[in-house]
Amino acid sequence: MSKSLYETLGISQNATEADIKKAYRKLARQFHPDINKEADAEEKFKEVNAAYEILSDKKKRAQYDQYGDSMFGGQNFHDFASSQGGNVDLDEILRNMFGGGGGFGGSSGFGGFGGFGGGSRGGFGGGGFHQEPNLDIESNVTIPFSVSILGGSHSVSVNGERFDIKIPAGVKSGEKLRVRGKGHAQGGRAGDLFLKINVAASPEYEREGDNLVKTVDVPLYAALFGEKITIQTLEKEIKLKIPQNTKNGQRFRVKEMGVLNRKTNTRGDLYLKANIVLPPVESLSNDLVDVMKEKLPKE
Repeated sequence: MSKSLYETLGISQNATEADIKKAYRKLARQFHPDINKEADAEEKFKEVNAAYEILSDKKKRAQYDQYGDSMFGGQNFHDFASSQGGNVDLDEILRNMFGGGGGFGGSSGFGGFGGFGGGSRGGFGGGGFHQEPNLDIESNVTIPFSVSILGGSHSVSVNGERFDIKIPAGVKSGEKLRVRGKGHAQGGRAGDLFLKINVAASPEYEREGDNLVKTVDVPLYAALFGEKITIQTLEKEIKLKIPQNTKNGQRFRVKEMGVLNRKTNTRGDLYLKANIVLPPVESLSNDLVDVMKEKLPKE
């Protein structure tokens, strides 16, 4: 009887609890998406987590030892996981196989990577595996630039229903948000909604990693002789001291007014880029124009 979960962790069927934990920790570090940037690392990380969830639990391991890969429709675990598609929720499938309302949460020891997405669900009974309807929904949502930086509530309309979702500060285009219970409903069950985030462009700001760049107009007088100017940021109004002889394109750093990095819980900086505004010549007095023509360097 094939038992591919042991192969996933690279251990024998006689492995002790310590052997299982040691193998898991090694592979979890090897394939963690924050460390390993290879295309298939995330899928391998999911498989390693799921294998550990079963083999580290005495009851689940005993049940798996009894039925082996027949629990996955006769496939080995890798082929079974691959056949579920990109949005497979392995955590939910395994929970349904082994029964009980509790999840496997937190045993990996790698916070912030708990869920495996969402998608097809399965059940285990009588020694076989059957596929149930996929009730999850995938959709796209475009959010304002300011909401992506500061976070907040955003209204969406999906599946004929309008509701508000909470956007975390610092979210980027391409990230996915999971909204539980907002998928299709059937037989007393409801799937989840997976929203792919698109951040609208801003006419004022550019995002450079965790930093923001904003171009600000600087009057010629302030650029030449120095002066404080008022600037409205995403959060509040601030005063910026412009030094003498400021050059066009020169940047000024405002600490910790950039983007929140949710992994490190630190904020980037805001860089204010000077755009020196020249007054129209016709607005200047004739005397001043004559002096400038005489005194300003031509090269």
